[in-house]
Amino acid sequence: MAVEPSRPAPSPAETSPSEPAAETTTPGTVRPGGRTARVRTAVLRAAEDALVEHGFGGLDLGDIAQRAEVGRTTVYRRWGSTTALVADLLADMAEQSLPRTDSGSLAGDLRANARLVRRTLADPRQGALFRAVIVAATCDPDAAEALHHFYRRRVEEWAPCVAAAVERGELPPDTDGFEVVRAVSAPLYYRMLTTGEPLDEAAADRAAAAAEAAARAGAYRRQDV
Repeated sequence: MAVEPSRPAPSPAETSPSEPAAETTTPGTVRPGGRTARVRTAVLRAAEDALVEHGFGGLDLGDIAQRAEVGRTTVYRRWGSTTALVADLLADMAEQSLPRTDSGSLAGDLRANARLVRRTLADPRQGALFRAVIVAATCDPDAAEALHHFYRRRVEEWAPCVAAAVERGELPPDTDGFEVVRAVSAPLYYRMLTTGEPLDEAAADRAAAAAEAAARAGAYRRQDV
């Protein structure tokens, strides 16, 4: 799903190693303020950089602390492991994700969703970041759960557009909105991960049109009703 561009990293003065260590919190559950927020922003930005450059296997908390110009103790105390840091990064990305578009039609909504996904995956930084996180999820259960949580949040954001289409009479009443939204982005991820072909708006529009046609034909009707 689409996310906003990465925020600028704080200045070194804002995140110097001498500042007090951040309080221990469960990653992604609280958005603290003040110094702790600036430290978190700097560390997550550094984690993004490291993932893009080296992938999940190259993540090291000490290196990330150095990149973020914060104390090692702060990073180890707050996150404790690279998987916890990736989980917090994904939680932050979900929080920064662009809101759902309401165009008033199923075709318009699904096309908007597909174009947002395409824009994210085609972005040199965001695309590389998602590839690294997906690789991490294939070999680490904690990273996998963090990725699953991220996508659950994004699908939940967009599924109401399918419910609205059902109310307008555009789709069968038992259409599964989650399956429709997943069907929009699946071809785009497949294209990114397997073919390496450019992700243009034409590909996004085809994915949206295919999902819409299948939904109208009843392909995503719930089987338990």
